[in-house]
Amino acid sequence: MRLLCSVFLSILLSACASNNTVSKHPVPQRTDSSSISQLAKSDFDRMADMELRSNTTSLRTLMIKLYKRNPRELAKNDKASAEHMAKWVFENAQQHQWQFSAIDNKQDTTAIFLTFDADYQGDRVLSFIVGLQTMIAKAHNNKTEFYMTNSLDPQKIYNVARNIEITAWKLSNSRDENGNLYLLTNEINVTDRNLSFEREFGKMIGRTDFYAIALAEKSQRLLSRIVQGLATAVFLPF
Repeated sequence: MRLLCSVFLSILLSACASNNTVSKHPVPQRTDSSSISQLAKSDFDRMADMELRSNTTSLRTLMIKLYKRNPRELAKNDKASAEHMAKWVFENAQQHQWQFSAIDNKQDTTAIFLTFDADYQGDRVLSFIVGLQTMIAKAHNNKTEFYMTNSLDPQKIYNVARNIEITAWKLSNSRDENGNLYLLTNEINVTDRNLSFEREFGKMIGRTDFYAIALAEKSQRLLSRIVQGLATAVFLPF
């Protein structure tokens, strides 16, 4: 089991190093890594901390990229840039509690569905990111820190990984009545090849899957693996 933890941590560190190379920003360090609170955490608690924190970082990256790729969505807000909008959303969670009147206070899959609603005229990037963030949070019992007294359900976390796959597929394939994508993401043409969105989703799915499987091994629980075609898949319970 310690080997699983070591592999998981190595994967996360490699992902951070990869992001650092591309963005040229320093890899963030935990300020409480040696604090007394860490004594109340098991290896799996630390894995949960890192998995959730890394997925939140990925979602913040995706939000910025989506606004830059879809400036019309950013124009629906009063923020000057994609970075300012992402900062407001992710750094003021205690204030807004992930409740946004602009998307009718919708969360998790309900907010995601709003993104692909033909009649919706609001900010589709906001509904998409808030939906994913709150879906992941719900599967982690809406906690941001994990200790030995906490208990997570590996099936819920595994199901979220499948839901992220479905969401990524919808983002790349769902179109309006005119045949246009609701949100532009990856781009492949004669001169450009941008698959950065796909890579970010891949990292989220990979780290969430790995943690769910490791957690199931620890608790000796069997995961119910449901195979679905992405085009007709429905979201799994979390």
